[in-house]
Amino acid sequence: MNELSPIRTDDAVGAPPRRRGRGLAWLLVLLALAGGGYWAYRTYLPDGFKRSETQQATGRRGGGRRGAGGEGPQAVGVATVQKGDMPVVLSGLGTVTPLATVTIRSQVSGYLTQVGFREGQTVKAGDFLAQIDVRPYEALLAQYQGQLLRDQALLQNARLDLARYQTLNRQDSISKQNVDTQAATVKQYEGVVASDQAQIDQQKLNISYGRITSPVEGRVGLRQIDQGNYVTAASTGIVVVTQLHPISVLFTLPETVLSRVMDRLRAGATLPVRVFDRSDTTEIARGSLDTVDNQIDVTTGTVKLRALFPNKDDRLFPNQFVNARLDVDTVRDAALVPAAAVLRGTPGTYVYLLTGEDKVAVRPIEIGESDGVRTVVTKGLSVGDRVVVDGTDRLKDGAAVRVTGGRPETTAGPEAAKPAPPADGEGAAASARQEGQRQEGQRPEGERPHRRRQQSQNP
Repeated sequence: MNELSPIRTDDAVGAPPRRRGRGLAWLLVLLALAGGGYWAYRTYLPDGFKRSETQQATGRRGGGRRGAGGEGPQAVGVATVQKGDMPVVLSGLGTVTPLATVTIRSQVSGYLTQVGFREGQTVKAGDFLAQIDVRPYEALLAQYQGQLLRDQALLQNARLDLARYQTLNRQDSISKQNVDTQAATVKQYEGVVASDQAQIDQQKLNISYGRITSPVEGRVGLRQIDQGNYVTAASTGIVVVTQLHPISVLFTLPETVLSRVMDRLRAGATLPVRVFDRSDTTEIARGSLDTVDNQIDVTTGTVKLRALFPNKDDRLFPNQFVNARLDVDTVRDAALVPAAAVLRGTPGTYVYLLTGEDKVAVRPIEIGESDGVRTVVTKGLSVGDRVVVDGTDRLKDGAAVRVTGGRPETTAGPEAAKPAPPADGEGAAASARQEGQRQEGQRPEGERPHRRRQQSQNP
C-alpha cells in the first residue's frame, strides 16, 4: 500500500483486541454479580426451591379437591318460613309544601318608616310587621271631610227650597216644573254627599293599610327591603311569611294503587304516613294522609296525595325533598320468607326447598306483598319449611347440599336461629388438611439447612 495513504494499517489491526478485552471484563463482572446473587439466594432462602415446589404441589392437590368438591354437597345458607304480619307500604317521592306561604306587600304607596320584625322570627296572625308613612292619606282625609261638610250644607239648603216650592205649588203660586227641578237638585246633592263619604272611607282604609300585619301564623324569612325605601303599592315585597305548624307533604303514587287507597279512606281509616330523608334511610317525621287530588296526571300516570305533619320539632322544611311511605293495610298471620330466597326463572317464581334428605327441590310459589327484606308467600310454602337464601346460583333440582356453620342461619322472623353445627367428620378433615399444609410448608424447628452447611465449609 502507498505510504502516503491516510489509512494506517497497524492502527486498524490493533483496535479489535482492545474492544474484545473490554467486553471480556464486563462479562466477568456480570458473572460475578450473578454468582453473588445466587449465593445470597441459597444462603438466606435455602428452601426457596423446595417451598415453590411444595406450593405448586399443594395448589395442584387443592385444585383436585375443589374439582372433586364440585360434585359433592354444595354449601348453602337457609332460612325458616315464619308466620308474621306484613304491612302494606306504598312509597313515593314527595316535597314538603307549606299550607300557607304569603309574600307581604303594601297596599298603599309610601316610604317604609318602620320594620317591626326580626328575620327568622315566628309570628302569629295579626302581629305588626311594618309601617308605611300615611301622612299624605291623612291630609286627603281632612280635605274630603271638608268637602263633605260643604256638600251636606248644600243638600240641606236644597231640601228647604224643595219644601217651600211644594207649599207654593199647593197654593198655585209656582209651577209644577219648578218643584220637579228642585227635587232633582236635592237628589244631586245627596249623590255628592255620598261620594264625599266614600272618599273619606277610602282614605281611612289607606291609613289602616299603612300598618302592615301578618295574615297567618308562621316563620318570617329574610327582609326584602330596608327601612327608608319607597314602597310601591302591590308590587314591592317586604318579607315572606311561611306557615310551618302544621306542614304538608305532597307525594305521588301510581294510579294502579289509587283504588286501594280510596277504599281505605271511604271506610273511614286514618292512614299513617312516614317521611324519610333524601337517602331514604333516616325517618324524619310521622303524620297522616289528608286528601287525594281530584285527577290523575296523564303524562306520568300518577296521582298526588297530601299528608299533614305537626312538625313541632321543625324537621320538615319548605321545598325539602323527601321519600314518603304510606301504610295502607297490614296482612295478618302471613307466611314470610327472606326476599333473597325468592327467585324468578323458567318455573316462574320459585324457591329452593330444603328436604329431609339434605337435598333441595325447586318449589314454585306465589308471592304477595314485600318490603324489600321479607316477602309474603301466599301459596307453595308452609310455616316451618326451610328455604335456601345463600348459594342458589350453583344449585339445581335434587342437588345435595350441606348447611354451612360459618355464620348464623337467617330467618324471616324477628329472631335469628342458632348456627347449624358442622357435618360429622368435616371439622376433623379440615384440621387434618390444615396440619398437612403446615407440615409441607414449614421447616421443623432446630433443623439447619443442608446448603447452609455446605456454604460454611467452603473458605
